[in-house]
Amino acid sequence: MLNVGFGHLSRRRATTGFTLIELMVTIAVLAVMLGIAAPLLIDFVRNNKVRAVANTLQNGLRTAQTEAMRRNQQVVFILTNATPSGNTPVAAAVNGKHWAAYTVVPDGSSESMALLDTGVIDDVGSEVAITGPAVLCFSSLGRLKVNSAPGITGASCELPSGGPAQVYGVALTQATRSLRVLVSVGGQVRMCDPSKTFDATTTPDGCPA
Repeated sequence: MLNVGFGHLSRRRATTGFTLIELMVTIAVLAVMLGIAAPLLIDFVRNNKVRAVANTLQNGLRTAQTEAMRRNQQVVFILTNATPSGNTPVAAAVNGKHWAAYTVVPDGSSESMALLDTGVIDDVGSEVAITGPAVLCFSSLGRLKVNSAPGITGASCELPSGGPAQVYGVALTQATRSLRVLVSVGGQVRMCDPSKTFDATTTPDGCPA
């Protein structure tokens, strides 16, 4: 009786593994799941790049605005393809890879412009495109101001035309989502989703119509 019992247990142990058919079915199911998940993952990565660039741009604008109010001095925010370093000014460029904030030297002043802060945009979202002004000037009250920044090529600040705010568009080819960063004349800096129309109750993250 004991021998029969051990034989029965050994047969049960021998049949507990996966068969070839079961392995093939499992692999096929995994392949189908990966085929479904891969496009979603790629789309997530692209959209995340857009958001990372929009966040970096928004933070740079707020830094320039905060410095202007803290110092009680005009500050210029610029996009540039050069790497800002020291107090040497760089040329402004639309869709630049870096952002920088410089003090604006008043006419007739003996002061030199100073680099207050800078950040890299290209590192957080390569191939993401930014449309909008290459430069913005903030007054000592944190409001947008018409001005020029001596020493910075292409730095001529203008107020919005055709709307209440300067608009930066942030987009990536083949991404399903784009974002905007708005800077109002009064100084409000906010990110919004152009696929939604702003409503304070239902879609506070939407863009104005």
